[in-house]
Amino acid sequence: MSESENTALVQQAYALFGRGDIPGLMKLMSPDVVWDIMKVENVPFTGRFPGVDGVQRFFGTLAGAVDILKFEAQEFIAQRDKVVVLGESLFKTKDRGREFANKWAHVITVANGKLKHFQDYGDTAAAEEAFRK
Repeated sequence: MSESENTALVQQAYALFGRGDIPGLMKLMSPDVVWDIMKVENVPFTGRFPGVDGVQRFFGTLAGAVDILKFEAQEFIAQRDKVVVLGESLFKTKDRGREFANKWAHVITVANGKLKHFQDYGDTAAAEEAFRK
């Protein structure tokens, strides 16, 4: 796929997430997709989530742990099979009601018209502090 096609696919994925259409989003995943969120102690939706089942588990865990107050993809940058997405979010933990903001970069690899790998780079300290017991 071209860089513009990869960008359009990733933009579609973010739009589906924004509407809460996780089943629609899952249709864009490669069967061997890997979702990587840097592991942060006490933050349940961090770590490595391999395969479609793993990614579904990630989204379920995320929904159970936080309310998403803001999630905004602001810029999409493509080169070859990678699309970098820059954005920011605001979450509120469900167990303690603590809010934490995060400016992030996501690097998504596209293969054969599907999302193959997702890597998150964000403020792990803010997440860790919000989930600290």
